[in-house]
Amino acid sequence: MKRILFLTLALLLTACGNAAVEPTVTPVNVSAIQTSVVQTVMAQATQTARALPTNTTEPTPVPTETPMLPPTETPIPAPTLTPTPALCDDAIYIADVSVPDGTQMNPGQEFVKTWRVKNTGTCTWTRGYQIMWSYGDNRMSGQATALPREVQPGEEVEISLVLKAPLKSGTYSGYWVLRNNNGYTFGQRLSVIITVP
Repeated sequence: MKRILFLTLALLLTACGNAAVEPTVTPVNVSAIQTSVVQTVMAQATQTARALPTNTTEPTPVPTETPMLPPTETPIPAPTLTPTPALCDDAIYIADVSVPDGTQMNPGQEFVKTWRVKNTGTCTWTRGYQIMWSYGDNRMSGQATALPREVQPGEEVEISLVLKAPLKSGTYSGYWVLRNNNGYTFGQRLSVIITVP
């Protein structure tokens, strides 16, 4: 390394035209030469670095994937049950007291059909309330009939009709309904189903 430095220095001096001067190499001179060379190399490296273009913009961030989370369920509130307002006039069938459906009757036989019914409304059934024919294939000679007594809400009552079996053989059905004193029908239909042999 020392030789290379010495040769470089000799060439520099020769190029300047001082061929007659012979350099003396001493340890002090070699150290000064080395320092000078290092400073020159560093200066050139700094100038080269300054000459290179610099990136003044921020690097473009690489997009990262957002993990997909499962959809969350929105809780559905429980429905609020509002009580159904009670009807003024309403009725349900409780039982057949006489002549259950499917009873066999002789042609033209007269009979009394009785149902047990409950007042499930909020109004009292008065004597102006009736049972009347609603629909079916035969009335069996039945007629609209007034209730036997007043019936308070929540009470049960037995309602009867006088009917007559048809003369021809077959199965016959009729459906009866309650009607209030204003002419409106209400409640469950009450059935009469008989067989004539």
